Amino acid sequence: MADEALPTLLSRALVAFTIELDNEFEHRSPHRTTVAGASGHGSGPWLTSLVMWANVLRYVDPAGVSVGELHARARTTRDSLTGLVRWGYVTVGPRPDDGRDRVPRDELMVRTTRRGEAAQEVWRPLDGVIEERWTARFGAEAVGRLRDGLADIASRTGLDLPRYLPVVVPTQNGRSGELLTGGRGPGADDVAPVELSTLLARVLLAFTLDFERATKVSLPISANTLRVLDGAGVPVRELPPRTGVSKEANAMAVGFLVRHGCAELVAAPPPGRGRLVRLTTKGLGAQRTYRRVLAGTEKDWVARYGRPSVDDLRRSLEALQGDPGDSPTLRDGLTPYPDGWRARVRPLPVLPHYPMVLHRGGYPDGS
Repeated sequence: MADEALPTLLSRALVAFTIELDNEFEHRSPHRTTVAGASGHGSGPWLTSLVMWANVLRYVDPAGVSVGELHARARTTRDSLTGLVRWGYVTVGPRPDDGRDRVPRDELMVRTTRRGEAAQEVWRPLDGVIEERWTARFGAEAVGRLRDGLADIASRTGLDLPRYLPVVVPTQNGRSGELLTGGRGPGADDVAPVELSTLLARVLLAFTLDFERATKVSLPISANTLRVLDGAGVPVRELPPRTGVSKEANAMAVGFLVRHGCAELVAAPPPGRGRLVRLTTKGLGAQRTYRRVLAGTEKDWVARYGRPSVDDLRRSLEALQGDPGDSPTLRDGLTPYPDGWRARVRPLPVLPHYPMVLHRGGYPDGS
């Protein structure tokens, strides 16, 4: 485990925490999904993941907040606001007393619906609920050490970051820095103790921004799809089990790599079926750059934050991973409720090397 990159360890912990939290939200809240239909609590808004609460819904109330102010509070413009309107959580429109024919988008008001308010009540305590479960599973010392290590690094980045990773668009390379607003400094929402998921996300995002300053291909694409490809070719159908992210997420990443000359899709040679995706010379170079910059960024972090701080954080994350047959591990909390949509699909055998948070609901494995 010692040879795992720091963002890989951070990503696995964040993805596992998020899926466990998402499963609990699904279990408690009325909703609907394509896979399972209406929930046992009755039909409700389309089911979404933690990112929609952390980066959008926590900042909205029935009185409303302008789109511009929402983005300033959330510190990101990539929020799937259109989806949240379509799914029934919020409305977006002008103020009742605004008589202008055209209102700039930043001045439109975002308001929660009754379904959105109900979802907020379910979301609000869940980060604490899952942290309590982790404390029971891994021990108070292990979780406390993780929290302290994350808080130490997060407090020294000098960055004003969202509470969760932004929704990325792999077709546009998914670079995180292009999706941030810079915020307006800590607000009232940061007075309370910061959730464990937020600490994980902010430290991972800080690393991501440093990595992406030195490479052209984003960390989400590099750490997942680009990482597992080679010059001989990998069957497209094998990408999800190799990467831990959905076929849709891999398709978007492959599409980006193909368009930019880093990969090509070819028919599998007989007697194989389907298609292979293989790296071009340019893609092999991009893969080498990914590995070099990944290692270099971690070395830079050691120089910036000190080896004791980086090593303490690494060890606290490694303690959660476990080896096959060990207990407890991050995967212990991933078993879905029997009525959950994840209980009806085949689970991916590995956790992603980086969360793939897409517009499709924000699930951290691109589902």
